[in-house]
Amino acid sequence: MTSLKKLAYRGAIWTIAGYGMSQVIRFGGNLILTRLLVPEFFGLMAVVNTLRMGIELFSDIGISQSIVSSKRGDEDAFLNTAWTLQIIRGWVIWLFCLILTLPVASFYEEERLLWLIPIVGLSSVLDGFSSSSIFTLMRRIDLRKSTLFDLSVQFLTVVSLIVWANFDPSIWALAFGVVLGAIYKMFGSHFLIPGYGNRFAWDKDAVKEILSFGKWMFMSSALMFASEQSDRLILAKLLSFQILGVYTIAYTLANLPRQVIKQLSYKVIFPTISNQTELPRSTLRAKIIQQRKLLLMGCAVMLAALVTVGDLVIGTLYDDRYLQATWMMPILCSGIWFSLLFYTISPALLAIGKPLYLAQSNLARFMMIGLGLPIVYYNFGLISAIVVIAFGDLPLYFVNLYGLWRERLSCFVQDIQTTVFYIGILALFLSIRYFLGFGIPIQAII
Repeated sequence: MTSLKKLAYRGAIWTIAGYGMSQVIRFGGNLILTRLLVPEFFGLMAVVNTLRMGIELFSDIGISQSIVSSKRGDEDAFLNTAWTLQIIRGWVIWLFCLILTLPVASFYEEERLLWLIPIVGLSSVLDGFSSSSIFTLMRRIDLRKSTLFDLSVQFLTVVSLIVWANFDPSIWALAFGVVLGAIYKMFGSHFLIPGYGNRFAWDKDAVKEILSFGKWMFMSSALMFASEQSDRLILAKLLSFQILGVYTIAYTLANLPRQVIKQLSYKVIFPTISNQTELPRSTLRAKIIQQRKLLLMGCAVMLAALVTVGDLVIGTLYDDRYLQATWMMPILCSGIWFSLLFYTISPALLAIGKPLYLAQSNLARFMMIGLGLPIVYYNFGLISAIVVIAFGDLPLYFVNLYGLWRERLSCFVQDIQTTVFYIGILALFLSIRYFLGFGIPIQAII
């Protein structure tokens, strides 16, 4: 095995293991918090976090991607300039949070948002001061250290949240928990790499390179937010915060496979392909497809298992207040397959310098969710609206497929083969469940 392949495999193992541990911490904390706090609080925080994430993505200038892919990604001048831009961006994000606070609170007719949005938005300022060593580790595909760091920050944050909520079971425990997490990350990141330090700098060539790459990342990230987060903003207006909180629980569990692949896509697949872009296109495509097949087959088994038993997991872990999540979860999960097909190949387009295709893909998904969700909800009800959200990744996948064909990186035949495999595994798992006497996952609405 080449050294790059060893790094990629090792990085994949650490990413998957780290994400698994992250979810254990997350769900463990979530189970405790759902017993200390009412569902309404999770609905409110879903709106606040979605808004902050949206502003962050709309201001994304591709700093991390530039450090990973640039030939100057190891130079002090480049790194320090990127860090300076990151700090400026953090303050800009908070400023926009303050500007949008009153309109958002008025739109949702919720006074608590007047304080929640500025407090949670402050975490973006703190994130801006985090060391660029986080991205340097990603460039080196040294994911052991970064994974352990992320898990440590998450664990401290969850413990702080639980302690706060135990003494003060209010919405402020969730709000200030986000800020505490940003503080832990900011201080800890500066000790990740011995002797590594950041200082203010302004290299004009570095700024030009980052912003040149970032203009497409801005468009792609903005549309990614619109496509992936708009459902919660729309549902927050259509539904009560209590039902939104239940939906958030179902969506979080259904979204597990997508998040695993996104982590691999961002931390392993993208930097690995970035190191091989000088290869002939046919050779690069062959290497990608060879490794992607095994990854997709593993994802197919994991997704089929989650669709089959996810409702039982929710029914066991959560109380009756979250009963509706048991039928939402398998529906949401069923459409994740197209997202897995997308994220296992889309980093190739980013690595060869074609982020425009990603922007077009996210635009297609946003059009389906943004236009289809309200229309379907008002005409056919909540169940049909959940179905629209579940299959919102379908246009995302097809537009990306077109970009891959244009760039001679097409994988359509492999997609058909693995999709047939996924359907077969899902049918097998559902048959076993039915014959064991557990019915089907959406039994509650039939």
